[in-house]
Amino acid sequence: MAQTLAEKVWDAHIVRRAEGEPDLLYIDLHLLHEVTSPQAFDGLRIAGRQVRRTDLTLATEDHNVPTT
Repeated sequence: MAQTLAEKVWDAHIVRRAEGEPDLLYIDLHLLHEVTSPQAFDGLRIAGRQVRRTDLTLATEDHNVPTT
């Protein structure tokens, strides 16, 4: 059966696949945004992990100021 583009990209980035577990993927570009990235970094910190390839990380800001 033919694969969709999304399935091809997913399969090309699988590091580990185990029955009953989510796939472990290699992410080759990290795009960060000032509003949502803090939660992701908290998740890494809580899990005791670090960003493995900081050279593949690109951050942008848009001067978003919370109003609440």
